[in-house]
Amino acid sequence: MSQVEKKAGLLRRTSSSKKPLKEKVVLMYDEIFAKEDPAKNNPRFWDELFLMKVNLEYLESKLESVDGEEVQRIQDNINSLFHHCVQALGEEHQIKVVNALQTLCALFRGVHQKNKSASGFDIINMLMGFDKAEQRMKDLMERLDSLLCGDGSESLKSLCLKLLLCLVTVTDNISQNTILEYVMINSIFEAILQILSEVSSRGQHGYDAVVLLALLVNYRKYESVNPYIVKLSIVDDEPTLDGMGMVVHHALTEYNRQYKDKEEENQGGFFSTLTNMVGSMFIADADEKLSVQTNEAILLALYEAVHLNRNFITVLAQSHPEIDIPTTPTTPTTPTPTTPLGTTPPSLDMMNNPELPLDPNLQTSNLLITFLKYASIVMQDTKDEHRLNSARLCLIILTCIAEDQYADAFLHDDNMNFRVNLHRMPMRHRKKAVDKNIPSRPLVCAVLDLMVEFIVTHMMKDFPMDLYLRCVQIIHKLLCYQKKCRIRLHYTWRELWSALINLLKFLLSNETTLLAKHNIFHLALLVVNLFNMFITYGDTFLPTSNSYDELYYEIVRMHQVFDNLYCMVLRVSTNTGQWKEAASKVTHALVNVRAIINHFNPKIESYAAVNHISQLSEEQVLEVVRTNYDTLTLKLQDGLDQFERYSEQPKESAFFKELVRSISLNVRKNVSLNTLSQDILLKEFSTIS
Repeated sequence: MSQVEKKAGLLRRTSSSKKPLKEKVVLMYDEIFAKEDPAKNNPRFWDELFLMKVNLEYLESKLESVDGEEVQRIQDNINSLFHHCVQALGEEHQIKVVNALQTLCALFRGVHQKNKSASGFDIINMLMGFDKAEQRMKDLMERLDSLLCGDGSESLKSLCLKLLLCLVTVTDNISQNTILEYVMINSIFEAILQILSEVSSRGQHGYDAVVLLALLVNYRKYESVNPYIVKLSIVDDEPTLDGMGMVVHHALTEYNRQYKDKEEENQGGFFSTLTNMVGSMFIADADEKLSVQTNEAILLALYEAVHLNRNFITVLAQSHPEIDIPTTPTTPTTPTPTTPLGTTPPSLDMMNNPELPLDPNLQTSNLLITFLKYASIVMQDTKDEHRLNSARLCLIILTCIAEDQYADAFLHDDNMNFRVNLHRMPMRHRKKAVDKNIPSRPLVCAVLDLMVEFIVTHMMKDFPMDLYLRCVQIIHKLLCYQKKCRIRLHYTWRELWSALINLLKFLLSNETTLLAKHNIFHLALLVVNLFNMFITYGDTFLPTSNSYDELYYEIVRMHQVFDNLYCMVLRVSTNTGQWKEAASKVTHALVNVRAIINHFNPKIESYAAVNHISQLSEEQVLEVVRTNYDTLTLKLQDGLDQFERYSEQPKESAFFKELVRSISLNVRKNVSLNTLSQDILLKEFSTIS
């Protein structure tokens, strides 16, 4: 029995000698795939077809099995099927609308699956006829728009969004999907915004709407004017922007909650006991179990909103004391198959529960806090490509936030203090932090904690250079804001200085291995210039004069690292080679650090000799530092508080193209037509005449 026959909806055999009977809808599909016009002998053919329950598998497999010559032979019938599907969307009989939407899904997928190598124009021609395509797609988009914006069934709206997601993701590369030109011309942007702005529709359709918008924004974004980009960048309607933020907030909250549940699962029972007994030999295994699938689609939506729309920045800081989704869905919800954690929208149970505590230590939460927690999870393990991409996207989003003046203002606002329990990677040499000990601080402290945590935990053989560069640049941008606005942030700066010095130490220890793949001098320069920022401008933004003394103490205490770095860059810069110029920049950048070391070290040694002390205490060293500032000479370095602003093109365009391809494949896989739960939909409409 062929594959197509297997899917033909065969009825049971009445006897062994008789052939199995095909269900009527399958016979009607066979008529469409014959040469004759199916309506020739039966004028009511199309009316009857859309009253039949769709057999998606059979229709798709039939389309996939058609070869080149047959395509020409049956093209008129396929065009006619497409045309009648679009017409059926305007019917009052809602069962017909349901069946037409599902048939369109099968058409788009089946034709693309069969003709992967065909041009977009050939596919348009096969589906609807090139000469009529503009009108057909105009009619289709108008009908989808009216279904999405109307007062009709929520299940129909859900099906419309599934159809659009199906259409957008039929090609691996979204920009090669020529049919989307018609989706650009006949925009459904306003329909998406309406879904996001209304509480009830947002709860049920918000996730699909946000993912759809994120994908449409990425259609040929570097090649032509994309109307979805233009429109998204100028949205200033507060309920709509809040709605978009709520959808992202819920999706990330759900991921964080499920991750925490998994983490607690792994900490109990025999596994935990065994791990404690034998030390940390099983830590890697524990991490693997917790290495849950990330949600790049929702992150992409957050990125596009933050990057394109300055008004969205205000949404990041808005408190959510309760989840404002209605407590009961207005229609039956569609059951979905088990999918990897993080790839599906937050469950309605979770979104409908106003009692759900957002955080045990907080009465309120906001999108930025939820995002920082999410980032702290995905940035723990960057060995997997999806998690590496997620970590990179998280850092790009934080880069955009750190550059925005309004965002910086609320990050540093002393009146907006929060406890943010970031997830920390299990490490042998440190104890697990107790959540209750976390103080309530401005949100910028959580951002800095996240950067420090990443710096400390990713010094490894497969060094994620790109992520380190982004981390250090985010810290620099935040310092520039603090210096400019003279904000004296009460932060444990010593943890940052210690992390940065250890990073330099790691670069030195692994010079040969790292230089084979990376320009380590660029990262070293950024790190040294962070110290230069503190040395040159620290008196304007460090919380106390004592903090400034501690900075000098750390530099002097760890002078060996800076001395070794200087020797290394001097050696490389005096030899001819590809790193000569890059190393030379670090040599010049170290001038003030070396001046501090060369000035204070003799003073400390002298103090120890005079007082007959073999090893000075921290307080004694600090005393030497305080009494010898006057004779220290430093050079004024230009441009320390300047930075290059983030630009997606051309630097990031290759990353986003690959990311969107990956998201598109994932969405296509998860928008399984069988999960549209035809039975539930038909049951809902079975009473409608």
